[in-house]
Amino acid sequence: MRQYKPGDDVGALESWPLDNPASAYAIREGDPRTSGRIEAGGPGQATRFGLWRCTRGVFDCTEQGDELMTVLAGRCRITDHATGKVTSLGPGDSLFLRDGMRVTWEVTEDVTKVFFGWKADGY
Repeated sequence: MRQYKPGDDVGALESWPLDNPASAYAIREGDPRTSGRIEAGGPGQATRFGLWRCTRGVFDCTEQGDELMTVLAGRCRITDHATGKVTSLGPGDSLFLRDGMRVTWEVTEDVTKVFFGWKADGY
């Protein structure tokens, strides 16, 4: 069983460009770069578990699956476009996002998160 806690070194991650058409990424500020690694699940499966990192910047995206995340390092604010609610996250904070939510990520300190995702028809 994998366990991660705030401040852990998560090892090497691969580049995950912000280019998935289904997510309709829109960079609003800076040059955010993302990387990640799937630890379990993934393509064709309903669940996935992994790690994700993003450098500073601001971007909009549409979430591709239900996701529970916990921030391991860094700081960000996530704004739900439907409600206008802004959630500030730092190490140890968790947030649940729903499939199809349109959100703005404002990454103020490079963020590393661990996530568990679920999508009924598979990723």
